[in-house]
Amino acid sequence: MRADIIPFDPQYAAETVAMWRESKERAIGQKEKHSVESHLYFLTDILPGEFQVDLALINGKVVGMAAYNDTEISQLYIHAEYQGLGIGQMLLDKAKAMSIGRLTLYTFEVNENAQRFYEKNGFVVIGRGHENEENLPDIQYEWRVT
Repeated sequence: MRADIIPFDPQYAAETVAMWRESKERAIGQKEKHSVESHLYFLTDILPGEFQVDLALINGKVVGMAAYNDTEISQLYIHAEYQGLGIGQMLLDKAKAMSIGRLTLYTFEVNENAQRFYEKNGFVVIGRGHENEENLPDIQYEWRVT
């Protein structure tokens, strides 16, 4: 399934946050700690200051999002009903193309689907146990151009 990848547009903020929260909650098995309002603020006012934020749209519906810069992927979430269709691959490939040839990211240890996805795409574990707001163990990954 082909998605359109566009730069973040605030008109999609509420829909993006709803998709992001649902995807994350399913992936880690716990409710989002932040309010919808603070999540919207983070998406619209904080993330774009440090990261390129891209959305994946299918028929005008937000089905994925990624926030990255030339060395790091901060966020990559795909709508639960659209996982496994290549949308995450499209977003990841763009982040790789825009990188300096090296990217790091964190994923939760309980999120085995994400681990499989990143490892399939050449990421290797470089650290474990990063502290996060969810108090869940996580894994730090790195990808380098080979």
